Amino acid sequence: MADFEIARARAAELKEQLNYHIKRYYDEDAPEISDYEYDMLMRELKGIEEEFPQLITADSPTQRVGGTASNIFAPVVHTVRMESLLDAFSEEELYAFDSRVKQGAGEAAYVVEPKIDGLSVSLEYRNGVLVRGSTRGDGDVGEDVTHNILTIKSIPHKLNIALPFIEVRGEVYMPHSSFKELVARQEEAEEKPFKNPRNAAAGSLRQKDSAVTATRGLDMFIFNIQQVEGKTLSSHKESLDFLGELGFKTVPGYERFENFDSAVEKVRQIGEMRGTLPFDIDGAVIKVDDFSKREALGSTAKFPRWAVAFKYPPEEKPTVLREVEINVGRTGVLTPTAVFDPIQLAGTTVSRATLHNQDFINEKQIAIGDTIVVRKAGDIIPEVLSVAEKGGNEVFHIPDICPVCGAPAVREGEEAAIRCNNSDCPAQLKRRLIHFCSRDAMDIESLGEAVVEMLVDNSLISGVEDIYKLTADDLIGLEHFAKKSADNLVKAVADSKQNDLYKLVFGLGIRHIGQKSAKLLSEHFITMEALQKASIEDISKIEGFGGIMAQSVAQYFAMPQTAELINKLTELGLNMKSLKEIESDIFKGKTFVLTGTLPTYTRNEAAAIIEKFGGKVSSSVSKKTDYVLAGEEAGSKLKKANDLGVTVIDEAAFNEMIS
Repeated sequence: MADFEIARARAAELKEQLNYHIKRYYDEDAPEISDYEYDMLMRELKGIEEEFPQLITADSPTQRVGGTASNIFAPVVHTVRMESLLDAFSEEELYAFDSRVKQGAGEAAYVVEPKIDGLSVSLEYRNGVLVRGSTRGDGDVGEDVTHNILTIKSIPHKLNIALPFIEVRGEVYMPHSSFKELVARQEEAEEKPFKNPRNAAAGSLRQKDSAVTATRGLDMFIFNIQQVEGKTLSSHKESLDFLGELGFKTVPGYERFENFDSAVEKVRQIGEMRGTLPFDIDGAVIKVDDFSKREALGSTAKFPRWAVAFKYPPEEKPTVLREVEINVGRTGVLTPTAVFDPIQLAGTTVSRATLHNQDFINEKQIAIGDTIVVRKAGDIIPEVLSVAEKGGNEVFHIPDICPVCGAPAVREGEEAAIRCNNSDCPAQLKRRLIHFCSRDAMDIESLGEAVVEMLVDNSLISGVEDIYKLTADDLIGLEHFAKKSADNLVKAVADSKQNDLYKLVFGLGIRHIGQKSAKLLSEHFITMEALQKASIEDISKIEGFGGIMAQSVAQYFAMPQTAELINKLTELGLNMKSLKEIESDIFKGKTFVLTGTLPTYTRNEAAAIIEKFGGKVSSSVSKKTDYVLAGEEAGSKLKKANDLGVTVIDEAAFNEMIS
């Protein structure tokens, strides 16, 4: 009885922990523990429930799939359940799976494929045309993310064969190259970066604004046919081959094996190559190939009995911390970077990792000379996990003096950052100029980090306005600059004067203002003059703007030096007006939701027209929705609109409104 009471208490504790981490991982895209740590908690709970089945409850994390569908998007009920997979952490567990298959269905062939670490998504096609994309959610109900799915270039909008209906399942993921670019942009804007590509992909796909999703470089691999009309298939390998014929990008490197030993060897090979792949995998999947055998094996409440996912252990290595470098960002933040003895992680040599801030250092009690444990978050970004052995030195403290200019460095209010207060700090100047010229800001080709540093070091520029005073003669004779390259750079600088206002606003480097926020500001106030005059209250009225952001913008434009800079840039000919084309304001203040297939417009085309006329497009229906523009095969959004009494229009009525 004592053992049972102990088990019950521990099971309750594990359920609480797991439910918290499930919410952080699936619903908020902000995990606090590694996948491996989560798997071990889940494994412990499963072990307790196997020993004491009376502790199994319907709401146990072991009995449900993934997260929940949010209320941001319209719900989608999956007619074919999107199941999870049984995990294995040793080869013994893989062979136990093979034994169960043989007992239930006899000898079987298997297909092995890498397990892509992303967000599981369903795509539905009618008569060969994509009609809906949805997330897995809890396996039974997901979210309608069709608008965002349409921005992923590798997903076909039309199939090579016009089947009456097909639903496929795959994984939306973020390639390493896209993840690195996104993290660099987030760090540059002093935003909290995503921890790994999986959460970056999930956060990007679940954006309310599909224009943001379109900038994130997402991709998708398809690995399963959920249901199909007009085609008979008898095996998984056959279905994957057929998916390729239809035009899908299928899960790479899949292979069929008659022998289970060969299948296990393939799992080993995938594990050895994971550090060289341009995307994240968190395991390998072994699936029974024959569909009739799958049917004989069936499923549990959560897992199919015909598949198993082998999870690779995280690669973590100890090394000695030799020094901590302090870098100064464009807003003066002092960022500590650990420099340690080089180690091999996920196929590359690593010798540096960010230490974030003083709170992070204090929490882990990090000191120079300590033996630290390092891993790559998502097999990409090196991170310090813990201190394995103390070296005898005191915990490192970020200096209270800027290492570049010698000015005081202070911590303001509740901020975690320690910041140099000298706005003329040379390090801040360089970082501000590099940010101003970057692709997401003024996008001045050839004016990258090295060139900006060279121009500052040669006293050719000391502020943003100086960029627009550069001549070819200033550049000729500098390293890598001949007449043609100098002329090209001067032309690129001149071309940037015509950029949309939001690119300039973002380029100014206002604290807490990223590219999306800069766009909202520009489209709301239209002109730089109106933005300069805007109060905190005016700015707070913009949807998505909190008090801190509004205060930061108002304070920035209230500074005399800002007014002086804007005047100089205006005199130099920079555009100071939003280029967003608004033909009329007939839809001003109106919110539209699009659903179904329209006769002549794509959803993106209809959305662009609505925005041209001053309206807004939302992905979900609510009481605040003014119109639902519905086409053929409109689904749950149409029903919800009717239930709420929202005005529903077809394309003919829409055309009449804009004519």
